[in-house]
Amino acid sequence: MAVAIRGARGGGSGGVGAGFRGFFSYRIFVSAMFSLLFIATATVLLTTRPSTTHQHSRFRSGGNAYMHRTFVALNSDPLKTRLDLIYRQANDHITLVKAYAAYARKLKLDISRQLKMFDDLAKNFSDITSKPRYKSSLFETDGNLDEDVLRQFEKEVKDRVKFARLLIAESKENYDNQLKIQKLKDTIFAVRELLGKAKKNGAFASSIAAKSIPKSLHCLAMRLVEERISHPEKYKEDLPKSEFDDPDLYHYAIFSDNVIAVSVVVRSVVKNAEEPWKHVFHVVTDRMNLAAMKVWFKMRPVEGGAHVEVRALEDYKFMNSAYVPVLRQIESAKQRFYLEHKMENATKDGSNTKFRYLEHMSMLNHLRFYLPEMYPKLHKILFLDDDVVVQKDLTGLWKIDLSGKVNGAVETCFGSFHRFSQYLNFSHPLIRERFNHKACAWAYGMNIFDLDAWRREKCTETYHNWQNLNVDRALWKSGTLPPGLITFYSLTKSLDKSWHVLGLGYNPSISMDVINNAALIHYNGNMKPWLDIAMNQYKNLWTKYVDNDMEFLQTCNFGV
Repeated sequence: MAVAIRGARGGGSGGVGAGFRGFFSYRIFVSAMFSLLFIATATVLLTTRPSTTHQHSRFRSGGNAYMHRTFVALNSDPLKTRLDLIYRQANDHITLVKAYAAYARKLKLDISRQLKMFDDLAKNFSDITSKPRYKSSLFETDGNLDEDVLRQFEKEVKDRVKFARLLIAESKENYDNQLKIQKLKDTIFAVRELLGKAKKNGAFASSIAAKSIPKSLHCLAMRLVEERISHPEKYKEDLPKSEFDDPDLYHYAIFSDNVIAVSVVVRSVVKNAEEPWKHVFHVVTDRMNLAAMKVWFKMRPVEGGAHVEVRALEDYKFMNSAYVPVLRQIESAKQRFYLEHKMENATKDGSNTKFRYLEHMSMLNHLRFYLPEMYPKLHKILFLDDDVVVQKDLTGLWKIDLSGKVNGAVETCFGSFHRFSQYLNFSHPLIRERFNHKACAWAYGMNIFDLDAWRREKCTETYHNWQNLNVDRALWKSGTLPPGLITFYSLTKSLDKSWHVLGLGYNPSISMDVINNAALIHYNGNMKPWLDIAMNQYKNLWTKYVDNDMEFLQTCNFGV
């Protein structure tokens, strides 16, 4: 037992000694390894020498370069690290400036101010490092850097960097294609918006000018009425002349409330007629302008023995709402309009479609659809607008064979313009089924009507039927041309274009050769010849037929 116990103790004592010896051996091993690692690190640090030339460390790359710069930073002057950062910043901006200068040359901007500035700036950056003071104190020294010199160098570099950034920011949009494209798109969009607004405002202003009564015309009408009141004995009603119903003479229908315009039409016809005594003018106006119109033709009788009949719209008793659809629609529309909208709202919004609709529904405009009933004894009549000027004898129109057609007119279509589709609503089945959307439109303003054919074809009834169908304006919007195109569809004979030249009230590009060759010129559009907005190149063609000897024109300062 004693042996066993000693053995056990001896075994335990030997195990503890072995543990201590293993522990101390491990500690010695770890200490030795740390010592070797320390010695190796110290050796590297003590034996490594950074290059004194700045260029040597700058162009190393990758992981080795990074380690190299790290060790250099640990064992070098800290001002050299600062110098390295400044130098690299300057180099980066030199590269950027040269890139913009190269692109400027590619765009052929060699003479531009910006290109010269780019080149000068790149040269200035390069010149800084070449200065003797900086070269000797910063780039070619093996010792410590002079902080004052470095600070001055840094200030010059930063000043040039700041200027370079300002120049690049200013010039970037000139060289960045995407930016240029976007800016161009924005500019185009803005210009289109401005153009649209200008067109809308111009059209609105032109419409106001065209529909307003100039002060001189208002004065003329007032003077004529005053003359009638002051001398009633001079202006007694004359008995109707037999010539007014003579079918063998040349009859004209003119419906207008503009005294001076009607006088120019009549005067131009007579002055160019070979036999003026055979011409009869049927002038119809409204009740308000009837006295002025009659006094004018009393004071200034038509030359050459031509005959003028002046009547009021109200003189035609059949023109009542029971018979005429437009009169019913005017009365109904006025009631609805004034119930739904106060008048001040209508004046604020000149583009109000209902307001324009009432203007276009003037009965003087729609009177042209009742010529056979107004002049039952006549066979043919020439309808003229009040904004036309006649330049040649028109009696040849009565000799044209209309081949059974009702209306002789000049067609206005060319290409896809002025086709029926522009005037009528072809999305409506009634229009789509009965008319050809490509049919050529023709012009009102000078139309020779065969009244016998009109009565035979019952054109007024056709007009009434379609006008009743258009009570909600679903077939056409407004005006007299759309119902005219419908009423005389397939009943219109095309005349030679030299009979009737249009566009002098809106188109400044009409050839003077075309105008001079025309039998009749038409100032359709807003720029009427009696307005200040008339086009000067055409105005004299109208003013030469104004009766300047009329004393009231001078009194009213009528500018012709």
